[in-house]
Amino acid sequence: MTKTTKIGIIICDRYRLCGGGKCMRSLKNREGAFSIYGKDDKVELVGYTTCGGCPGENIEYVPEEMIKNGAEVIHFATGFLVGYPPCPYIDYFKKFIEEKYKVKVVLGTHPIPEKYLITHTALGTWNSPEWQEKIKDALPGKDMRIAYN
Repeated sequence: MTKTTKIGIIICDRYRLCGGGKCMRSLKNREGAFSIYGKDDKVELVGYTTCGGCPGENIEYVPEEMIKNGAEVIHFATGFLVGYPPCPYIDYFKKFIEEKYKVKVVLGTHPIPEKYLITHTALGTWNSPEWQEKIKDALPGKDMRIAYN
């Protein structure tokens, strides 16, 4: 019997009107940060909401609701990484959720689009080893980045 991994997705409030199409497509296809799940693994989305706006008013409460719905992993949507600027609270949010709720937090959902890589490279946003670690799960090859533009 195949185990189902239940996940929640928290998106940056700047993208609160996002319909989630890229996240859903990448979840279905196991692309971007969802590539950590095998193609044959079952994954069920049990929650999808925003952080609540800076400085993350939903971060304190939303993980508990997702966990009550079975969430074992919470993904911060790629918007946390690619926004201008990227979320300044991302490290704190991740640490808080993992400490308080004892649930794994993954940085990223869909692949980082090529247009964001170009701009952030020019800005030097992701030059540090810390940022390279943060974006690694959501940074595929160029063809896939272009497909998510």
